Amino acid sequence: MRMVLTIIVNPDNTLIKDHDIEKVASSLQNSEIIPLSTGEAWDIFFDTKTNAAMSLLHSLEADWYIQKANGRRKKLLLADMDSTIITVECIDELADFAGIKAKVSVITEAAMRGQLDFSEALRERVALLRGLDETMLNTCYDTRVTLTPGAKDLIGTMTANGGYTALVSGGFTYFTGRVADEVGFDLHRANVLEIENGKLTGMVVPPICDANTKLATLKGLKDKRGLKTTDIIAVGDGANDIPMIQAAGLGIAYHAHPMAEIAADTSIKHSDLTALLFFQGYKRNEFVCSN
Repeated sequence: MRMVLTIIVNPDNTLIKDHDIEKVASSLQNSEIIPLSTGEAWDIFFDTKTNAAMSLLHSLEADWYIQKANGRRKKLLLADMDSTIITVECIDELADFAGIKAKVSVITEAAMRGQLDFSEALRERVALLRGLDETMLNTCYDTRVTLTPGAKDLIGTMTANGGYTALVSGGFTYFTGRVADEVGFDLHRANVLEIENGKLTGMVVPPICDANTKLATLKGLKDKRGLKTTDIIAVGDGANDIPMIQAAGLGIAYHAHPMAEIAADTSIKHSDLTALLFFQGYKRNEFVCSN
């Protein structure tokens, strides 16, 4: 069975050269190198992997994944938002406007590491935001929320090639709605902050969007669209992303916490979100930037 190894490096890392890729390829049986992006990403097609190749791969400061050569392009993408599609945790940034960022960030970190029950941790953090003026939501979005590099390329390219994309977050709909519109997601799901008289009440409107919601969304879209597991790619960074990551044909941990890395098929530690396109075999000149 023909296999393909995709290797991706941070283009700013000048330590890895073409000859390093050629060395890996030469350690694989019947290999062929196909550049995906000059000095950044390569596909190596081969028949049988070797211990020598694996040793070389582990020595490289690169992201890589080995899979079957056929059927790589996905028809459904599910993505976490905070620290995945965007670079921040929105609840931590909201807490900064309330003067309690340090306190809330500790809880967020523990929840993302799987050390706390997600729903309980969410309720605890939102309760601390009670009384925050709702105008701070817009201020937070305008001044703190930044898209992760490659987000628009990822969604634009998958959409242009017939893929369906869903943003499923343990965060808040105020932010997922705006991010989904800006990036081009087909669907977004998250938690709803309760607001009364222009102030946050410190409550989340039930039901809570958690790991089970992410998994249920994946399964629902899979059935609705008549897809196979191998048609699905999912990406996230925290413990609440694990069920979704494990249920996808290709589950990816993005600059993630250890539990998510262990659960994923592969981890992205050096590259940006365009790595998800390279893993599907897209070349840089095939990328489509949304909007």
